[in-house]
Amino acid sequence: MKAASRTLTTLAVGFLMLDAVLLGYGGIAEGRLSLVAAGGVCALGSVLVVLGWRRYRRTLAEVDAARRELHTEVESLRELLHPRHGDT
Repeated sequence: MKAASRTLTTLAVGFLMLDAVLLGYGGIAEGRLSLVAAGGVCALGSVLVVLGWRRYRRTLAEVDAARRELHTEVESLRELLHPRHGDT
C-alpha cells in the first residue's frame, strides 16, 4: 500500500507541476496573465497534494501505533483472565 500511495502522489504532483510550467510558459509567451495565474494555482495545488499526503502518512502511522498498543493491552488482559493450567 505504501508504494501505491507514493506512486499516485508522485503522479499527481508531476502532472500538476507539468501543467504549472506549461501554463506559466504559455501565459508569458502570449502575454496572458490569466494563464500565468492558472499555472500558479497548479503549482500551489502540487504543494497541497504533498502536504496532504504527508499528513495522511502521519495519521496512518499514529493509527498503526495505537493498534499495536491496543493489541498488547488485549494480550495482557487475556493472560490475566485466563491463567495457564499449570499455575493452579
